[in-house]
Amino acid sequence: MAKFLVVHPVGKELTLEVTAPIAKAIKANLTVDAYWTQSKYVREEGKLYCEWDAKDAPSIQKVIDKAAPGFPTEIYKLDNAFMVQSEDFR
Repeated sequence: MAKFLVVHPVGKELTLEVTAPIAKAIKANLTVDAYWTQSKYVREEGKLYCEWDAKDAPSIQKVIDKAAPGFPTEIYKLDNAFMVQSEDFR
């Protein structure tokens, strides 16, 4: 499976109370082709950054469309050739 970064431009007023039902719906609709692994919210940018493991971008979009229709979404495939972790440089 490839790694994807999914960006949701949601504004600077996002709260956990608003995101919890969406996150639960996403989690309930995950498939073997698209699995959400984690998210980070950057209030200053008004964006929610989510990491996914997926077969392809349409598989992710299908889950999001089913769980949260109309939720603003930008999907980027991460190039595995340039993925490093800090432990790689010990």
